Amino acid sequence: MGSVVEAANKEASGSSLSQKKPKVVFVLGGPGSGKGTQCANIVEHFGYTHLSAGDLLRAEIKSGSENGTMIQNMIKEGKIVPSEVTIKLLEKAILENENDKFLIDGFPRNEENRAAFESVTGITPEFVLFFDCPQEEMEKRLLGRNQGREDDNIETIRKRFKVFLESSLPVIEYYNSKEKVRKIDAAKPVGEVFEAVKALFTPVVDTVKQVIIIPLNFN
Repeated sequence: MGSVVEAANKEASGSSLSQKKPKVVFVLGGPGSGKGTQCANIVEHFGYTHLSAGDLLRAEIKSGSENGTMIQNMIKEGKIVPSEVTIKLLEKAILENENDKFLIDGFPRNEENRAAFESVTGITPEFVLFFDCPQEEMEKRLLGRNQGREDDNIETIRKRFKVFLESSLPVIEYYNSKEKVRKIDAAKPVGEVFEAVKALFTPVVDTVKQVIIIPLNFN
């Protein structure tokens, strides 16, 4: 009976999202690649709502729920949280928000995430914004920031790098084969990175070139 109810809930949720028809951009990049900073800029300039999979998971941890405890243990071990948990949180956030344009930051983390999200929600991203940054630079940034995050220590950081390389790069390769990846050099200064990002979100206006014929008067 439980599986029937669960399937019905998934179908209802998927149909609700299909009716809303949100525009979704996946934002991917290693830990410390500057995704959060650039997402804030996109929100300010282009009116998107930023949904961070990591923030949603951390909020669930703070809630003290059974789910939260499971998520906390997995993050400590540098493991990826089960797809259904993250998708449920993302769906809820999208449906509760009046906006129809969303940046989904840090998700999908692996191929199973990607396939499950598209299957359950019926949503495929407009494109994937990939912040490409050398591991040494990301490590330096993470160790230099002080946000009080439990997963910002050198051992966990390196586990996160390993998980990203093994799990998230296949997702990027998949979307690249669909010509949906927009790669950004995230090692550059923040301002330069955003200039590259802006070019992707600014609508391209087709201009009609007018040919002006000037009559030549030889008299």
